[in-house]
Amino acid sequence: MKHMSKYFAGLLLLSVATSCSLKKDPYSAVPDDNILKDETKWPAATIGNYALLKEENFTRNYFQMGEFPSDDVALSGATTDALFYSYTYGHLTNQANALQIWRAGYKAINGCNKLLEVMPEGKSDAVNKMIGENLFIRAFVHFSLVRSFGRPYTQSPETNLGVPVVTKFDITAMPKRSTVKDVYAQVITDLKKGKDLMDNSNTNSYATKYGAMALLARVYLYMGKNDSARIYADSVITSGQYTLVNTSDLPGYYTKTNENNKETIFAIHHTLQDDRTWASIGSMYYMSPGGMGYGEMYASQSYLDLLHKYPGDARNSFVQAVYLKGANGKDSVNAGGQKVMASRNGVPKWYVLKYSNQDNVPTLSSPVVLRLAEMYLIRAEANAKLSNNAAAIDDVNTIRKRAGLSGAALFSVSDLHGYASVLDVVLDERRLELAFETHRVFDLFRNNRNVYRNYPGVQTNPQTVSYTDARVVHFIPEQEILLDPNLVQNPIQ
Repeated sequence: MKHMSKYFAGLLLLSVATSCSLKKDPYSAVPDDNILKDETKWPAATIGNYALLKEENFTRNYFQMGEFPSDDVALSGATTDALFYSYTYGHLTNQANALQIWRAGYKAINGCNKLLEVMPEGKSDAVNKMIGENLFIRAFVHFSLVRSFGRPYTQSPETNLGVPVVTKFDITAMPKRSTVKDVYAQVITDLKKGKDLMDNSNTNSYATKYGAMALLARVYLYMGKNDSARIYADSVITSGQYTLVNTSDLPGYYTKTNENNKETIFAIHHTLQDDRTWASIGSMYYMSPGGMGYGEMYASQSYLDLLHKYPGDARNSFVQAVYLKGANGKDSVNAGGQKVMASRNGVPKWYVLKYSNQDNVPTLSSPVVLRLAEMYLIRAEANAKLSNNAAAIDDVNTIRKRAGLSGAALFSVSDLHGYASVLDVVLDERRLELAFETHRVFDLFRNNRNVYRNYPGVQTNPQTVSYTDARVVHFIPEQEILLDPNLVQNPIQ
């Protein structure tokens, strides 16, 4: 793409200059050519590529574009932010968040490409590890982009277009969109090679061997390759590298830095100096008592109905009811003595707390990308689809027990509590456990299920978005098509 010269020239200079909050000593103000020639600066440049993931245009849009189209959230009013179009499915060809994540994503991809072209495999264990880390980042970004701009793998991946696969840094290149199948193939190739080159000595702020295996498990699940998904998820679970946090610690999971969480496999590490304040992920989900944050996107009634089936479920702590205040500053109560819910434009205010209050800072979080609970649920879904129903139920119950549930709240193969199938049980457990972490909408569409919103919100109510609808993907940014006419737009309808 012609514009790459603008966004990628001097990329590694940018990388090292923005890497200082990732807890390794960076270099600063180092020209591109010197970095490429001087192997002592490769570690700083690698750290810089992680920093590119942390940029607002990538992280914020990854988590909002991946979550806001789901039925777990309710937007309480119109906004000039492009997230409005991701939520309502009223996508535009010049949608700002789509352009932002596209450009930020390819900036990170090409940051990796520049290093991968100069680091010789086999030179040393340290260099091999850095190659693996850059392959992981490149795979993660390609996968992130193809989820939003390409149709689910289960829908004709050989012909449906994904995103350009870019594995070489070339400022003159004008690549075409690769098929969804080819994008996934490159993601798998990068992750498999990366896992073989890495060990597990990094913290969960960085790529590791098991981090690559965890992402492989997710990718294979999206592809419907259930045997492979189960094998990789099982390898991570049985590695002993990670453990589910205790029930008593679960409510505080997201308020700790990721490196203090033994369940987290990979997260995008943020420190206080990285706090995005009003532009943070959490600012749309939560307003602090001091008024920090917009607090305009709430947990949906549909999700709450599922969550509230068991008041003792520890995952209730990840949402917070907001009540009207009386003149005395206390919660208002109605004639029956019940607290009165606050609402905005008729949407009950239920704050989402998974992206707030890290280290007691209202808008700070280190968003989790991969964690052990997901591996249990990947293994459960894969087993359900392979007719290993007892194994699937065992994994579901492991997650439910960790949430503090027991007895009649657990499932058995002979008692699915009214669900039609074990797969239905698994998908609802994924909804409960992984809510607001960019899974729900992709879980629905890749399983040929519709998004159905029959609850208050700015969307048409009720709203059904079929898994076959053209709107399940975002448009390719028209600015990119103008710069690269080889790019083909997604169908309008």
